[in-house]
Amino acid sequence: MAGISTHVLDTVAGRPGAGMRIEFSKRIGYGYVLQKTVYTNADGRTDQPILTPAETTIGEYELRFFVEEYFRGKGVALPDPAFIEEVPIRFSIFDTTQHYHVPMLCSPWNCTTYRGS
Repeated sequence: MAGISTHVLDTVAGRPGAGMRIEFSKRIGYGYVLQKTVYTNADGRTDQPILTPAETTIGEYELRFFVEEYFRGKGVALPDPAFIEEVPIRFSIFDTTQHYHVPMLCSPWNCTTYRGS
């Protein structure tokens, strides 16, 4: 299945990152234009794909994960300002027949992503 999906893993709690806000943007001209805002469900995934196969086009995209907001909402004690506030992941779609899964593994002190399946 083609399209774009994501999920969040909270490495502090060792479980899915439920309730994280994620903004999805597409590069248009010289900047990124917000397309939608989604929240992760109890499984740390979005209820719907970020983009369905029919909506996916070749181009440059950004997923912005609101890490500080998520951990403050969970009651995690953070410094002010937080070490990590937002994490933008910019990536390109080069083949619309492929699926692009872009997960986020995070804590208040680190984050990592990869192209999943």
